[in-house]
Amino acid sequence: MNSSKFSPQKNKMNKQLILKKRPIGVPNKDTWSLEQNPIIKPKAGEVLIEHHYISLDPAMRGWIMDRKSYIPPVELGEVMRSGSIGKVIESNNHPTFKVGDCIANWGGVQQYFTTNGENCFKVDDTLIPMPKYLGVLGMPGMTAYFGILKVGKIKSGDIVLVSGAAGAVGSLVGQIAKLNGCTVIGIAGGKEKNDYLINDLGFDHAIDYKSENLMESLATKCPDGIDVYFDNVGGAILDAALTKLRFNARVVICGAISQYNNKKDIVAPKNYLSLLVNRATMQGMVVLDYVSEYQEAGLQMATWMMEGKIKSREDIYEGLDNFYETFLRLFNGNKKGKLLLKIK
Repeated sequence: MNSSKFSPQKNKMNKQLILKKRPIGVPNKDTWSLEQNPIIKPKAGEVLIEHHYISLDPAMRGWIMDRKSYIPPVELGEVMRSGSIGKVIESNNHPTFKVGDCIANWGGVQQYFTTNGENCFKVDDTLIPMPKYLGVLGMPGMTAYFGILKVGKIKSGDIVLVSGAAGAVGSLVGQIAKLNGCTVIGIAGGKEKNDYLINDLGFDHAIDYKSENLMESLATKCPDGIDVYFDNVGGAILDAALTKLRFNARVVICGAISQYNNKKDIVAPKNYLSLLVNRATMQGMVVLDYVSEYQEAGLQMATWMMEGKIKSREDIYEGLDNFYETFLRLFNGNKKGKLLLKIK
């Protein structure tokens, strides 16, 4: 049935977060504008999705910078890019999606999204709650999976160090490494997060970078060095980790959240010659390089999750009006797990 004949959204408006300025340093409230615009009626072969959850990720900071990157930046005047999930509320003869289907998509920070279905994926929210599809089964989960297995090339017996270890990606990296027979040390800020790593996620050791001397703790908890360092932070923590590399070690560069809001030059590692001495490698990873393998990885992550072998937690806040304050939690450390906005 062509449900476009019925248009309950006819007089509704779409609340959207629009990029207005390119920030220098920490974005402020003027970086975006929350606007009300007409909902775009689906054309033939399109659907209208009402979003329930919006994903907030550190990568969003890079997406609003006008510089060469792995994908083009969000243009001024455009809806802010984000992963999202919601349900089809109107269909105009779409070949695959029907009203009521739950769809994970890249529709951005807005209430409604009209699409032909490109880069959209039907998921079962009766089996697994929606937020999990933006976390452990979404971009963070895929990043952790491919980053530690394909780039980190872990093997049983490896010693693995993870920064940002209590975050959406780092927490999964550590658990996947444990499942593969590795010894795992996590770096996170604050006693609560470090207790979570040990008591809930099964990490072997945790380092509180806020209260401990990093070099002394690395010497104590990684006395034999490390085979893999998974970096989400950059800066001084990356530099310290480089001093602990073992022969043929692998350094995975996933992110550098400590550097994203710098107004001055990025803090570069001073200890990079450790890569030479130890014949180690340092490689960047972008999850989009593995799109063709998402289905296989998603099935494995879902299996581990349903078997109770990996855990994840979501930190959920409500309303598009709270986007800015919630976004800042990505950088001030005031979050617990995968950061989401609930908008439905």
